[in-house]
Order: sequence, then structure tokens, then C-alpha cells
Amino acid sequence: MSLRSGGRQLSFELLAGAGDLSADDADDISPRSLPDTTSDGQRRRRRRSKRKRGFRSPPIDEAASEGEQPRGEGSGDAAAAFRVTDLRSAVETVCESSEPERSAASCVTYVGVELRQRSVSRGERVLAASGEDEASSCGSSTRESAAAAAVAADVAAAAWRPEANGGVKKKLEKEESLDWEKYMKENSNILGEVERIDNSPFSYFLGELYGGNSLRSTIAVGNEKKRQRVYNTMFHVPWRCERLIVAGFFVCLDSFLSLLTIMPARIVVTIWRVLKTRKFRRPNAADLSDYGCFIVLALGVASLQMIDISLIYHVIRGQGTIKLYVVYNVLEIFDKLCQSFGEDVLQVLFNSAEGLSVCSTDNVTFELMRFLLDEAIAVVAFVVHSFVLLAQAITLSTCIIAHNNALLALLVSNNFAEIKSNVFKRVSKENLHNLVYYDIIERFHITAFLLFVLAQNILEAEGPWFDSFLINASLVFLCEVLIDAIKHSFLAKFNEIKPVAYSEFLEDLCKQILNDKPDDRQKDLTFIPLAPACVVIRVSTPVYATLLPAGPFIWRIFWILLWSVLTYFMLAIFKILVGLILRCLANWYVNLRLRRKQHVD
Repeated sequence: MSLRSGGRQLSFELLAGAGDLSADDADDISPRSLPDTTSDGQRRRRRRSKRKRGFRSPPIDEAASEGEQPRGEGSGDAAAAFRVTDLRSAVETVCESSEPERSAASCVTYVGVELRQRSVSRGERVLAASGEDEASSCGSSTRESAAAAAVAADVAAAAWRPEANGGVKKKLEKEESLDWEKYMKENSNILGEVERIDNSPFSYFLGELYGGNSLRSTIAVGNEKKRQRVYNTMFHVPWRCERLIVAGFFVCLDSFLSLLTIMPARIVVTIWRVLKTRKFRRPNAADLSDYGCFIVLALGVASLQMIDISLIYHVIRGQGTIKLYVVYNVLEIFDKLCQSFGEDVLQVLFNSAEGLSVCSTDNVTFELMRFLLDEAIAVVAFVVHSFVLLAQAITLSTCIIAHNNALLALLVSNNFAEIKSNVFKRVSKENLHNLVYYDIIERFHITAFLLFVLAQNILEAEGPWFDSFLINASLVFLCEVLIDAIKHSFLAKFNEIKPVAYSEFLEDLCKQILNDKPDDRQKDLTFIPLAPACVVIRVSTPVYATLLPAGPFIWRIFWILLWSVLTYFMLAIFKILVGLILRCLANWYVNLRLRRKQHVD
């Protein structure tokens, strides 16, 4: 601290002495008039010692190095003194100004003091090294601090000028609001330029060619999930759905053959046992159910035998194509309603049969009357359903025989109406399960209709008819397969149902075939073959009648019994083959699914 204060006092004394000198005295003691008493060796040693300390001092005169009078009287010190005098006057002027300017001036003074203190600190190191260099280093630091303070004072004064503040205020003023009409009057050619650029066909074509929107820019790029979704829609869902429908078709066929073979055999065995033992006992629930179904089938066939098919055929054929389409769709709707109602009716009938078989002696009359009432309801319901199926078969036969492309119009309108009514709806997995079962039953009904058409061609067709029948039947089946594939593919796509769901449906169907889940019947395929059997028997009896030879009544009875036995054995053999193949395939598929589940787990 003593060195710093001493150096600062020495610098101010030098500056004061330089300010008190006159111009003449300055000329008398100019550097040229001072004697040169310093030798070259001393100067070299002094410079070498300064380099070792790493400090470069400002150049000093020879007189100052010998301890003589300092160069404060020279021209360089006089100029520094004048600059410091100007700096003092500038600081006093700034201090007399406004409050912001005074703060700036204080900053300038602080900067000058700091610079000077740093310079004095450097001078302290020089004084510690050599006592002769103290005055020269203090003069040099005074000049540096004076110059820096002068520059800072100029910058602060320029920054806090009133006109500069006024300029900032002008910039912060709110601009005028944009008047669109005024702007358009001043720049009336802007829209013209834009329209001229946009209406240039060549420029527009080049812009679209090199930088316009392409199809890729309007559609997001897909990924593996999208690819799998496309493959599911095109391949996996149609294949698994058709596999399920084919398996369900043979399940329906097995149930149909059971109605024509197993049920009559059970009734014959029961009657034979009663005749053999000559003891009548109350039948069990299964026997009563068989009796009730046989009564429904017999009365249904008898009712259809009284209907004139040719009359209905000519009535339907006299209608136009659009009316055929309307009639077919109305009959199809009634077919689905009768299916649903017939299932409930049979459940009630079987419940009555079970109640009659286990009731006490006091309630036998009541249970018997309820059973007969339920049997009458079942007969009416299935006779109506049989008539609906027969009318639908006659309508399809009319479209096939017609030569005005009525079949094609019927298939297109009916199938695409089916797509429209099902595809764009939200369905759950359980509803999709039921929808597949409806398609299975519809496929079997179409097969029964084609058998009706075949029988009608055998009875009434003239000339070569088999080729045209095969073509029309193939067209009907292919359209049905295609429509089912499209319907289920897009149902699975829109409802995000994976193809494995159809494999699960097929597994449930296989367990139904194997009787693997007797307690859970909600997911079973419910097919009631009574109405289709009535239609097939009604259609096939005229064909068998043409095979009977002419002769006495007894002879005709013999041939009727013979053809009936042969037909029964053929159907029984077919039933055995279908049943065994279905059980083998169902067992194989269930084991396959079980192995896959174990492998996944």
C-alpha cells in the first residue's frame, strides 16, 4: 500500500510540475540539452535485467536513468499533462449534468482509476527492481490511464445524449395500423404479379414436375404392421374363413344325414322293443324328442306334397327381374327369422319332452297336454319355414332357367346387398362368430336349392341341360365363396380382428364334433335340418316316382320299399364316412392347436 500511494503521489507531483512549467522553460530543458552521462554497458545490463523479470517498461531518457531531473519538462510529458487536464475538465462537465450522465461519468472515473491502479502496480514491480525507473514507469502509466479515460468519457457522453434518447423513443413508438385499401392503392400491381405467375401453364407444370405434390407425399409410408394387415385381408382371413365354412358345411351335412338315418333307426328300434316285450313303458326324453321331430318331418313333407310347384313357378316367372330380386330377398329375410324362431321352438319342445319323461303320475296329463301344444307349435313353425325354403328354391330355379341373365342380376344385387348390410358395421368377436355360422347354414341351404333345381331339370328339362346346370351351379357357388371372403376380410379389417380368431372358431367347432364341451353350448353351431329335409324329400319323391315300373299296386309297393331301403343304406354309409372323417380331422386339429399353444407358452 505504501508503494502504491507513493507511486500515485509521485505521478501527480510530476504532472503538477509539468503543468506549472512555461513554454520557455520547457525549451531550455529539452532532451537535446541534457548531458549524456550514461554508458552503453549500463544500458545493456539494465535491459537484460528487465527481460529476465518479464516486464517491458516504457522507454526512459538517459537523464532519468542517472537520477537527474525527470523528463516532466519535455514535450511528451507536457502533452500527457495537457490530456489529463482535458480529462479533468470533461469529468467536471459530466458531473454537472443530469443524473444518468453523472452515473456514466462515475463509471468513466472508475475505469480510469482502475486502469491507473493496474499501471501503478506494474510500476511497483519496476521500482522494486530498480529505484531509478520509478518516475519513468509512473509517467507511462499516467499516460495510459489518461488515454483510456478519455475514450470512455467520449463513449459515455455519446450514449447519453438527449438526441440519442429521443431516437430510442421514436423507435419505441407504435406504428400506424395497416389500412388494406390504402396499401392496395399504393401497391396495385402485387396481385397482378401473383396471378401472372400462377396462371402461367408452363411454370405451373414445371413446378409440379420438380417440386409439386406427388402421391407419396399425400399418403403416409407404411410399415410391417400395414403389410401384415394387407396380407391378412387378401390371404389369411379368406383362407381361414373358407376353411371354417367348409368344415361347418360338413357338420350341417352330418346333422342332416343323422336326421334321415339315425332318427328313423332309433324309432324303429323302440317300436321293435315294444312289440317284442309287449310291455309299454314311459319313453325317456331322447325318445320323446325323436318322436316329436319325426312327427314334424312327416307333417312337413305331407304339407309340401299338397303344394303345386308348377303353379308357384309360373307365378314367379311372370315377374320382372327386379321383382325376382325383391322376392328372393324377402324370402331370405323370412328364412333367417324362421331359423331363430325354430331354435326356440325346438328348445321348448325338448323341455316339454324332458318334463313328461320324469313327471309324477299326478302331473302326467298336464305335461302331456303341454307337450302336445308345443308339438303343434313346432309343426306350424317348421311347415312355414319349409314353405319359405321351397319358394326360395323355386325363385332360384326360375332365375337359372331364364334366358335374360336374371341369375346374374339376382346374384349381384343380393350378394352386394349382403356386403352393404354387414361390412360397414361395428361387430364384436362373438357377433362375428354367429355371422360365420349364419353363412355356413346359408351355404347348406343353397346346396339344397341346387338339388331342387337338379330334380326339376331331371323331371322337366328337354335336350342337353346338364352342362348349363353345372355352369350355373358353379357360378352360384363361386359368387357365394367370393362374397363371403370379401365380407369377412373387411369385417376383420375394420374391426381389427386377427385371422387367428377364425382358427379359434374352428377349434370350438371341432370340440363340438368331439363332444368335448357338453356344458358350454353357447358357441356351438346350431343347425336344425327339419325344414331343408322336408324340401329335399318333397323334391326327390317325384324323381323316385319316375323310376317305379308300371304294374299292380303290390308290385309298386315292393319297388318303393326296395328303393327306400337302398337309399337308406346309401345315406347311412355316407353318414358313417362323413362322421368318421369329421371326428378324425377334429381330433387332429385340436391336438395341433394344443401343440401350438404349448410351443408359444
